[in-house]
Amino acid sequence: MRIAEVTRKTAETEIALSLNLDGTGKYDVTTGVGFFDHMMDQLARHSLIDITLRAKGDLHVDDHHTVEDAGIALGQALVKALGDKTGIRRYGHFNLAMDDAQVACALDLSARPYLVWNVPFPTAKIGTFDTELVREFFQALSTHGGITLHIDMIHGLNSHHIAEATFKAVARSLRMAVEADPRMSGILPSTKGAL
Repeated sequence: MRIAEVTRKTAETEIALSLNLDGTGKYDVTTGVGFFDHMMDQLARHSLIDITLRAKGDLHVDDHHTVEDAGIALGQALVKALGDKTGIRRYGHFNLAMDDAQVACALDLSARPYLVWNVPFPTAKIGTFDTELVREFFQALSTHGGITLHIDMIHGLNSHHIAEATFKAVARSLRMAVEADPRMSGILPSTKGAL
């Protein structure tokens, strides 16, 4: 079973996250940040990774620490669940359209974190949610998950659609990358001998 649990407690947040890489996209997410919960639901559903997330954060300050620390915990859980990465596809890519928005994602579960971010939002907020936190989440995921992550908006007018297309594009790319490759069973997808 490729499952993992991560807990993270700081002066700013308390996070408990569990995932199953071989799930069906079940989600049970409560962070106190409504829009972010919606995005995490999309991430689980479209990656087919079961995610349970409980977060209590200093929302009286803002949503930043809660969103960022959830990204940290998700990245750490991915690393734990993937183990030595033997037999996985490793790479994933997806170009996702949602109404006016089109977002492309390409990623490598390389253990070399790097984020390329070309997703300009036309507004600073989606309801009460700061759009800059979308990048903060993916920066934390990339760093703590050891993911080379490239995300590019091709088109987009509506900030909600852009954010949702971004989460879904990353989800579909993750789904591809974590899948077992039947032609690579028992083989590490690297010539270096380690990932």
